[in-house]
Amino acid sequence: MTTTTAAGPARTRRATGKATGAILGRQPLGLVFVAPYVLYIVLVLAYPLGFAVYMSFHDYFFTAPGVEVPKPFVGMDNFVAILTDPAVARSFLNTLIFLVINVPLTVVLSLVLANALNRVTRLKAFFRVSYYIPYITASVATVAIWLFLFQGSGLINQLLGPLAPNPSWLINESLAMPVIAIYVTWKQLGFFILLYLAALQNIPNELYESASVDGANKRQQFMNITVPGVRSATLLVMVLSTITGANMFTEPYLLTGGGGPNGASASPVYLMYKKGIEQGHPGLAAALGVVLVIGVLAVSLIQRKLVGGEED
Repeated sequence: MTTTTAAGPARTRRATGKATGAILGRQPLGLVFVAPYVLYIVLVLAYPLGFAVYMSFHDYFFTAPGVEVPKPFVGMDNFVAILTDPAVARSFLNTLIFLVINVPLTVVLSLVLANALNRVTRLKAFFRVSYYIPYITASVATVAIWLFLFQGSGLINQLLGPLAPNPSWLINESLAMPVIAIYVTWKQLGFFILLYLAALQNIPNELYESASVDGANKRQQFMNITVPGVRSATLLVMVLSTITGANMFTEPYLLTGGGGPNGASASPVYLMYKKGIEQGHPGLAAALGVVLVIGVLAVSLIQRKLVGGEED
């Protein structure tokens, strides 16, 4: 009878231990280390996103601290207003043009340059730093250079002479967004080169040596070993460049004076700023932000299906 009585608490302790282990995992100490990052995610990403969703369904507006006013629920009205706004449709078309130019250029140039830098034996550090400098340089400084190059009397038009476009690049509705896409590609390239350089270190040199023995030239080695070997990095580059393009604000704001000409370079984030801050309609801005997040997630999922993220 005593044995039976003692076995009961033992089973209870074992069951409690299993339940605790299921919740905390095999290494509960790991929760201590990840807690700061989880807290960061919750406070900086999850809470603002959740609050933006709340704002998108209400007639929300900013008030002075301590002032409480009604913020009525309006359902889908903000989304209907956003999706029927021609300026919003134009901004998404501008973003699509940007991504069609920027993402392929970023992937191809960063991979080719990273592969070349990976083979450089002399001045390797110099070349790597040279490509990375534009990325860490303030946009205001680099934009000044591009304005000097692409303004009406700029260096590019002087070199082109009679072939220069009229109107000029940044005030031309057809050329403003492509110029911005090329600028962003140039500025961000150093960061993506570093991602590819890290991925290239995981490709065994024996594969290249075996391919060379079998008679494969450099181009064949690049297409059949390098490109498949960095597929995960390619997906990461595509997703990050898509997110960068969808969230661009500084580039069109500085290069074209805020989405000009005639909205040809306006981005969704710029319209969020105008509607939420300048015009005082944060509910509309939040609805636009929610639509933008859904669009970026959809594009990222498509990229994941097309490219894949795991090597064979």
